[in-house]
Amino acid sequence: MPSKPGVYLFLGKKGEVLYVGKAKNLKKRVSSYFVNNIRLLEKTRILVSQVAKIETLEVPSEIEALLLEANYIKQYKPKYNARLTDGKRYPLIRITIKDKYPKILIARRPEDKKSLYFGPFPNSSAVTLVLKTIRRIFPFQSAVNHPKRICFYNHLGLCPCPGVIEDKEYKKNILHIVTFLKGNTNKVLKNLEKERNVLSKLEEFEKAEVLQRKIDAINYVTSPVYQKFDHRINLNLDSDLRKKELLSLKECLIRYNVKVDNLRRIECFDISNISGTNATGSMVVFVNGEKDTSEYRKFKIRGVDKIPNDFAMMQEVLQRRMKHTEWPFPDLIIVDGGKGQVSSALKALKANIYSSSEERNDESRSLSSRQAKKIPVIGLTKREEAIITSDFEEIKLPKDSEALKLIMRIRDEAHRFALSYHRKLRWKQLTS
Repeated sequence: MPSKPGVYLFLGKKGEVLYVGKAKNLKKRVSSYFVNNIRLLEKTRILVSQVAKIETLEVPSEIEALLLEANYIKQYKPKYNARLTDGKRYPLIRITIKDKYPKILIARRPEDKKSLYFGPFPNSSAVTLVLKTIRRIFPFQSAVNHPKRICFYNHLGLCPCPGVIEDKEYKKNILHIVTFLKGNTNKVLKNLEKERNVLSKLEEFEKAEVLQRKIDAINYVTSPVYQKFDHRINLNLDSDLRKKELLSLKECLIRYNVKVDNLRRIECFDISNISGTNATGSMVVFVNGEKDTSEYRKFKIRGVDKIPNDFAMMQEVLQRRMKHTEWPFPDLIIVDGGKGQVSSALKALKANIYSSSEERNDESRSLSSRQAKKIPVIGLTKREEAIITSDFEEIKLPKDSEALKLIMRIRDEAHRFALSYHRKLRWKQLTS
């Protein structure tokens, strides 16, 4: 087995593909499943026990391994890659191929029959990295409704706005991207080299030089020393890892007298603003330890005007969220911050209980009152990474704690989502 980047397939007794994975070192990664059996969690052990045959495919670089993995998962729909084949939460690359100026977007479901889809990919960061890499070589539009004026990304050399590039030239870029995403980088290189040679013979050296730069860039990103994708050293399936994190968090909370029966649905809230302006709040949802972006919600702060009061903003967002009884209630609420934010969240829950009790004839409201009263709230301080409970007790966990890793990942996602909405509002204000 080669000690190079590639994709490995675990096959069952009937030759069916059970699992597809990628690795920067095939030999080391595959053999570790069978050497370090003690490290394997339940679901991963079951997978390994069912493996009758292993097939590997070596590729020159890790970016090609990532693309090949996504294509194989789409083709074979392996049982143990189910989290990537449910079509709900995991990102796809969508190309609106039928448009005059095709757009390249990130999607969650293949809903448009007129578009091309690639994936699913293991996470959003993998998709973002692939698209950023490709865009530097073959610029493309990434907005469904592109403005008629020259956009910001055009100045960075990343977006060929309408009127800036010929239709034929733009569609040629898109075809190269499609071929690249299919994993056929050699074909892209051959086409570019052929076109470069023609331009050189015609003495159009400037255009030929542009193509040469594209060729050099592709050779660079598909070389073994380019950006690493495979940072995970844990062999276990992601579902096993999430289960372990949730169990660790539940045990930790119970140990500190935080009453939790279940952690199926966790909601996390964060506030983003600059001196109170364009203040926004975010709600992200993690189901069984995995983010569910279809349940994300964003809030434009209404009640606090130009006053940088994060506590009041947090209370407003939680109160507005609790009014939505049609949304499933969380098993745990996490807020980004310390005692002040936790206190604000608790006030919001109490306010919901009082307002609900006034509407005794409304069954759904009284139900939300009972549910809200039982929801545990914790905070995560930014500097010390300490957990604050509803009793304002401080919990400091070791940095390698599975519970802390889970809370930090959820908190960071809430921060990212709030900041992206805040930036959108700020940009809208600047350009209006």
